[in-house]
Amino acid sequence: MKRNFAPPPPSALLQEALTPLQFSLLLLQAPSLAQAPKGRGERVLVWPGFGVGNSSTILLRSYLSFLGYRPQGWSLGTNNGNVLHTLKQLKADLLADESSEPVYLVGWSLGGYLAREVARDCPEKVKHVVTLGSPVVGGPKYTSVAGAFSRRGESIDEIERLVDARYDVPLQVPITAIYSKADGVVTWEACIDHRSPDVEHIEVFSSHTGLGFSPQAYHILADRLAASAKANGK
Repeated sequence: MKRNFAPPPPSALLQEALTPLQFSLLLLQAPSLAQAPKGRGERVLVWPGFGVGNSSTILLRSYLSFLGYRPQGWSLGTNNGNVLHTLKQLKADLLADESSEPVYLVGWSLGGYLAREVARDCPEKVKHVVTLGSPVVGGPKYTSVAGAFSRRGESIDEIERLVDARYDVPLQVPITAIYSKADGVVTWEACIDHRSPDVEHIEVFSSHTGLGFSPQAYHILADRLAASAKANGK
């Protein structure tokens, strides 16, 4: 399927210099973030992006814990981009969980793609998915890390085909997709899902690496988790 957009140009990486701004804004908006709707001990699984691990989501998980949720990272170390293998492990872990209560999934970049696909395959185990700058179109093809996949012998065109094929099974779980047109790593158009009916797209202003510290994203996350809990009768 031919798309009318491309990976970010190398110059777009300069936009990642906006990341420190998110920390400053986070401090400035701390009082209002503290007043966000609270959780009631619901579990939230938080998954990292390509090339990083749980350390990248410490601040995000700390905020969710402050709000009263029970956030968890994952046990898979660095997210190495081996999507099929990682997806199999994440699904197995979720299905092995004996809790009857569905979980929330929050994923940053590739972690968000994985969260969507786990929800696609295990809808009975997931309440709601929130993605942060996640390339749901084309896999890595429309990102600045496409070359990393090509260098290890993977065809980004074949990955794109496999990503498209996954849409044959409809998503049954509501998705909140947070994206930024200032993203220097993932082309923002690749974050837009035109094929699934229950996806809410929300634009924020942030670099890609700043999305995990964005006060705008934190406000949205707190509101959507609370609204989902209310809709599910909690």
